[in-house]
Amino acid sequence: MKHNANILIVDDQVDNQLLLSDFLEALGYGYSVASNGKQALELFIENNFDMILMDLEMPVMNGVETTVYIRTHFKGAKANTPIVAITAHCPYDYQEKYSKKGFSDFLSKPYTIDKIESTIHKFL
Repeated sequence: MKHNANILIVDDQVDNQLLLSDFLEALGYGYSVASNGKQALELFIENNFDMILMDLEMPVMNGVETTVYIRTHFKGAKANTPIVAITAHCPYDYQEKYSKKGFSDFLSKPYTIDKIESTIHKFL
């Protein structure tokens, strides 16, 4: 089933980019890929995304810095774009800390296509 939603994948690991791309393609979503927060912001400025899947630990500009920038420098719908933190280690007590930084939800690695789909359906 084809969806109109466009999702931005932000992850510095090529394997993770490919896995998420495969999942989104299988689920019928459009997507773009950035390897760090700086690239993500460049794509975010030029395009409209319905959701962002954001790795936390990346070079150049990490996921927290990128999310804070989006929440503080954009207005309206762009500022409120759902941003899901993707991380290998985000214990429950860290989730509140990251929520305060502007993340909408969290997805722990390893993830499955079902986890990705249910997370997307929370917001779209």
